[in-house]
Amino acid sequence: MTELSGTITIIFFIYLLIMLGVGWVSSRKTQSSLDFFLADRSLKAWVTAISSTASSESAWAVLGTVGLAYKEGLSAIWFLPGCLMGYMINWFFIAEKLRKRSAETQAVTLPDYIEIYFDDKSHLLRLISAVIIFFCMIAYVSAQFTAIGKTFDAVFGVPRFLSITIGGFIVLGYTIMGGVRAVAWTDFIQGLIMIFSLIVLSLVAMQNLGGASEMLIEIKNNSPKTLEWMGGKSTSAFIGSMLGLLGIGLGYPGQPHVVTRYMAAKNTKAIQNGTWIALGWGLLMYSSSILLGICGQVLFPGLEDPEYLFPKAAEQLLPIFLTAIVLTGVLSAIMSTVSAQILVAASTVAHDIFYKILNQSLTNEKILFVSRLTVFLLGLGAMLIALGENRVIFWFVLFAWSGLGASFGPLILFTLYWEKVTRQGAIAGMLTGFGITLVWKISGLSDSIIYELVPAFLFSCVAIYLVSKATNKTI
Repeated sequence: MTELSGTITIIFFIYLLIMLGVGWVSSRKTQSSLDFFLADRSLKAWVTAISSTASSESAWAVLGTVGLAYKEGLSAIWFLPGCLMGYMINWFFIAEKLRKRSAETQAVTLPDYIEIYFDDKSHLLRLISAVIIFFCMIAYVSAQFTAIGKTFDAVFGVPRFLSITIGGFIVLGYTIMGGVRAVAWTDFIQGLIMIFSLIVLSLVAMQNLGGASEMLIEIKNNSPKTLEWMGGKSTSAFIGSMLGLLGIGLGYPGQPHVVTRYMAAKNTKAIQNGTWIALGWGLLMYSSSILLGICGQVLFPGLEDPEYLFPKAAEQLLPIFLTAIVLTGVLSAIMSTVSAQILVAASTVAHDIFYKILNQSLTNEKILFVSRLTVFLLGLGAMLIALGENRVIFWFVLFAWSGLGASFGPLILFTLYWEKVTRQGAIAGMLTGFGITLVWKISGLSDSIIYELVPAFLFSCVAIYLVSKATNKTI
């Protein structure tokens, strides 16, 4: 362990220097709020595609999805088409249109886009959307910091306080310096490390079971329920679980830290080329995660916390140097999402509330200062929350995913494809989506019936349509 820890420390230090270097270089190009939040709309295809996907996946892919497959077996495969469906909705139906609309209206944030679209002089739409984003992002980021704690604990036995603090300040450092330009490029690098780590570790795990055919035999002999499509559940329970996993894809259109990357894309060509890059990346990532989780049931039976499988497998199955790189991939997955989410949360405070609502006379320099200060304070707050909580990453992230997805996904789609949506319909949709998510989760219906995003998304769509029909004077 001492030798492994030393190797990881060296590799992680090199990785840290690269991330901070990207932040420093990006800071020299960041001269305005448009630079800070959208990189002056200059991101090319590969950066747009991989940074947007990497920032959406985070610890729930590297730790959470692997843990889910360990627990549920082959039935976790339904997570794959669900996520790919979300990718396709975003890239085929949202990315290009949203990039064009935001450029035409000079929208910098998602609340910007919503307010400008409905010409809402009262700022009510901006305020509602900002509050929802802030609440969900703080919860989201806290879960990512918890994942950092689990990773360092599994590998080094480092106390959560120290691991969360170190990881947190690294992310805050390059985010504060370079804004979305730094975040996008660091996400790009982190996304490549993430996918490499998952592919290598899943293939090595399968090879340790004797290859594909021997793996199936070994799993069938040791854990026959693992290869059952229904995971040993009753028909009704399986249908609910399957629809919930498929429904996860509905959340992608409503994630501010994802859709703002499309707003930052350089041009239509960057979106068109990025589509296939993103889909390929997602297919490789989730299939590798599920394969590793299934193999892990035989290789590491009886894990008390399935989300420890990835670091445990890396430590025991790979050479020291490769283990260090792969475990850096875990941190990459977490950091790529944390940085994007903190930046979005900061934009709701600095740009949407402080600048747009409270004080529109600020200079570019002051806006940048407030933005960077907000990043620091929000990140610090999320770290403090993470230090006080120790929850299951996957399911906690799914709550925030639903809150954002149901609040904004239907509204974005309606504004892009239905001209008769009204301001009142938008308010009804956002409040319904978030409200259903909250009630469904608190009542326990997500555990007994179906994942909260499915009903919340559908009810949000219904609310937008019915209220818009009732309030549209041209109908």
